Amino acid sequence: MSARIDHGDEPVAETHEINVTPFIDVMLVLLIIFMVAAPLATTNVPVELPGANAEPRSRPDQPIVVTLQADLGLSLGEKPVRRDALAAALDEASGGHRDEAIYLKADKSVDYGDLMDLMNRFREAGYLKIALVGREQDRP
Repeated sequence: MSARIDHGDEPVAETHEINVTPFIDVMLVLLIIFMVAAPLATTNVPVELPGANAEPRSRPDQPIVVTLQADLGLSLGEKPVRRDALAAALDEASGGHRDEAIYLKADKSVDYGDLMDLMNRFREAGYLKIALVGREQDRP
């Protein structure tokens, strides 16, 4: 950047230089943001899913509880139910109100794919509110 102190009678000449300092500052800030955010976007950490230390929420008076046992047997409340009869049993238990939450208890040894298959059956039956039930753990 250039400037003259004494202008005299001649007009001030324009300088045709671009000030790139603000551009560089913005690019450095964006670089830092991406350097911090990129590792957070990937999750390669193995985790054990059973157990939760979340605050217990109040349950309804008559919750609809579906249990998936280790042998992949299903129970609605205390009553065993077949997989192909699950949608009808849920409609009977909820009185046809498909916006009610279904509480899902699954054994720790159940394969994740089998759990997702059951959740897909809930979705196909029209039940989209599914609450996963875990045993309470002490909070650190």
